[in-house]
Amino acid sequence: MSKNKAPVTQAVRVLREHKVAYSEHLYDYEENGGTKVSSRELGVPEHAVIKTLVMQDENKKPLIVLMHGDKEVGVGLLARQIGAKRVEPCEPKVADKHSGYTVGGTSPFGTKSAMPVYIEASIADLERIYINGGKRGFLIGISPADAIAILEPVAVTVAV
Repeated sequence: MSKNKAPVTQAVRVLREHKVAYSEHLYDYEENGGTKVSSRELGVPEHAVIKTLVMQDENKKPLIVLMHGDKEVGVGLLARQIGAKRVEPCEPKVADKHSGYTVGGTSPFGTKSAMPVYIEASIADLERIYINGGKRGFLIGISPADAIAILEPVAVTVAV
């Protein structure tokens, strides 16, 4: 991917449609590098880089969890807070099928299937978040309030 031209992904189309201000940040994607790499490459705190995780409940019903890059999802806590028996990450192939994106490039905006979105409550307290723009090596900077307005997520407290 060229370093100076951001891709027009489904996520970008959704943001444009909602007329929200966002910044585009390209970086060299590293396999399994995760938010540690993207925060280092962008020079932003890993806490402000938000992971988009496609998970499923005991009935294989998919859901999205937005979590700080430097935290993990307490799946037991999440299951209790959303009234599920069990929650687990989807296999990458399954996650790709639900989201329409490739794992490592999953954005919560413009997913192929409509899924409930859960957000770690403290994300709303950040000034700016960096979240996947729909392609590996491409993050968008956006105000949490704008992301929340578009995604209408349910706030949870499940960070560990």
